[in-house]
Amino acid sequence: MKNKIYYPYQEYREDLKTLTQKIDQPFDTILGIARGGLSMAQMLGEYYDLREVYAINTIGYDDTEKKDSLEVFNIPDLKSAKQVLIVDDIVDSGDTLVEVLKVLNQKYPKVTFFTATIFYKQTACMKPTWYVKEPQGWVAFFWSEDLRA
Repeated sequence: MKNKIYYPYQEYREDLKTLTQKIDQPFDTILGIARGGLSMAQMLGEYYDLREVYAINTIGYDDTEKKDSLEVFNIPDLKSAKQVLIVDDIVDSGDTLVEVLKVLNQKYPKVTFFTATIFYKQTACMKPTWYVKEPQGWVAFFWSEDLRA
């Protein structure tokens, strides 16, 4: 794969700090999209001292190949939430975020959802509420690479 860029923990930590400075709306729950958003959800839960940290699962890629359809499952119980911050590592096509928001808005119409990512591609079909940077190629995240090294 050409233009694969390794994304190390130190850069991730700094970008997460930058993201916390951009987030300017209150929220009472964090929802990480598995797998890429799980580290963000856990670290932001610690940073904001929130115990209401959940995960939602999607399958949209087979290795690096985009699948024809996106599956959303493991939907948490958010009926006591008022404002939820959905986090993921990257908005690539935007399809994952669109589908997750569609499913969550149907199930929880009274909840306000915000979205935050580290990376956002301008060509995506939707823009997250907050993001830090644009990727300059395929991002090889440390959590995917480091145990294989």
